[in-house]
Amino acid sequence: MTRLALILLIAYLAFTIFALIDVIMTSGTRVRALPKYLWAAIVLLVPVIGAVLWFTIGKDRSSRSPAQRQSRGPIAPDDDPEFLRRLGEDKQREERIRQLEERLAELDDDQNNSKD
Repeated sequence: MTRLALILLIAYLAFTIFALIDVIMTSGTRVRALPKYLWAAIVLLVPVIGAVLWFTIGKDRSSRSPAQRQSRGPIAPDDDPEFLRRLGEDKQREERIRQLEERLAELDDDQNNSKD
């Protein structure tokens, strides 16, 4: 019986410590319902139920918008649709500039030839 009590105590402590570290490490933008410091107090003061409440109610696990995903850190350029879209626009813009420069060069040549 004492072994079971010891195992349950260790499991309780591990679960509580894990939940407390998770509260501390979670970004403030992903915390729901209460501020982080209140969640930490609930996890510590309400045995087991506080940690269960944190994981079920307190932490937002969904990634709602691309802006939030970007806030976690940089992503590779080939995975960023905005970057790829800008590359396409840059290519089109450069092509238009090249064509305009060719037309201007032709017009300059025509004007130089007509003056002679």
